[in-house]
Amino acid sequence: MLAPLSWLYGMAVWLRHLLYNMHLFQSHRVSVPTICVGNLALGGTGKTPHVEWLIEHLKEHYHVAVVSRGYKRRSHGFQVATKDSTALQLGDECMQLHSKYPDIPLAVCANRVEGIQRLCRMYPDIDVVLLDDAYQHRQLRCGYYILLTTADRLYIDDHLLPWGHLRDLPSRSLKANAVVVTKCPDTMTAIDRRIIINRLHLPAYQSLYFSTTCYAQLPKQIAALPEDSQVVMLTGIARPEYLQAYLSRHFSDIRPMVYPDHHTFTRTDIERIEQAAQTAAMVFTTEKDYARLNTLALSKTLKRKLYPVPITVSLTDDTLLIDQLKRYIKTCI
Repeated sequence: MLAPLSWLYGMAVWLRHLLYNMHLFQSHRVSVPTICVGNLALGGTGKTPHVEWLIEHLKEHYHVAVVSRGYKRRSHGFQVATKDSTALQLGDECMQLHSKYPDIPLAVCANRVEGIQRLCRMYPDIDVVLLDDAYQHRQLRCGYYILLTTADRLYIDDHLLPWGHLRDLPSRSLKANAVVVTKCPDTMTAIDRRIIINRLHLPAYQSLYFSTTCYAQLPKQIAALPEDSQVVMLTGIARPEYLQAYLSRHFSDIRPMVYPDHHTFTRTDIERIEQAAQTAAMVFTTEKDYARLNTLALSKTLKRKLYPVPITVSLTDDTLLIDQLKRYIKTCI
C-alpha cells in the first residue's frame, strides 16, 4: 500500500522540480555567497551541528550569517534574532544556534531570498550566509551545496515518503558540491569507509567526507553519579537512539521519554516529566529540546536536574572542505 503512495509522492516532487527546471517557477541568486546544508530525508542527519561546525571554522575569516525557515516557530514572516528572542519566535534549532553564537546575525524567513536580502541590508558587512535546511528550497539558487546522509541510512538505500524517509528524489543528490556521511560510529574503519565510497559512487565533481557526532564529556559531578542511578532521557528529536547509546555508556537505568521531532511540550507533558524527575538523579535532553523547554514554566527540581548534552561533529579531511569553501567565497567577494 505504501509503495503506490510513494510513487504518487515522487511524481508530485518530480513535477515541481520540472517546473523549476523549465523556469516556469523562478529561482533567484543573491549577491552574497551562500552555503546550503541540507538532506534528502526527513530530520535526523545532523544539519544544525554541521552548521555550527561551519560557523566555528569560518567565523575567524569572514563575517558569517545564518538564515533558516525557523521550523515549528510560532512567529510569521521575517524575524531577526535578538537578545530577547525565544524558541517560539525563531524555532528550536535557530534558538540553539543563537544561544551559542549571539554575535552571528541570524534570521528566519520562509522565503530565504527575502530573508537573505533583508538581513544583508541590516548587516552590510556579511561575507557569507549559511542556509540551514534549504536543499529543497528551489526559489534560492545557492552557490555551494552540502548534502548530509547518515551512515546507517544512506539515501541510496532509502525510499520516498511514506514508504521510506526521503522527502526528495535521490537524483537530487547530484546537485551537491560535497556529500557528508554523518553519524559514523567510532568503530568505523578505513574498509567501512571504502565500502560506502564505492556504493555512493559519486561523480568526479563531488567530494565526500565522513563525520562523527561527539557528545561532550559529562561534568564531573554528573559523571560521578553511580552507574545504577536512574536517569531520564527526554527527547523530541528524529533519532533519539544516538543519545541513548551515549548515555548507556554511563548509566544502566535509563528511562526514555521520547516525543516526536520538534514536539511542542504541553502542560500534561511537563507534569509527566516533573513526576519522573522526582525520582531520577538527572534528566538528560538535547540542546534542541532544551531551547523549547527553556521557554516553559518548570519546577525548581526539574530545572536543577535538567541537563542538555552538548554535541559537536568532527570531519575527515576537514581542512580540505574548508579550503574548498574559502575558494568558493573568494570567487564571489
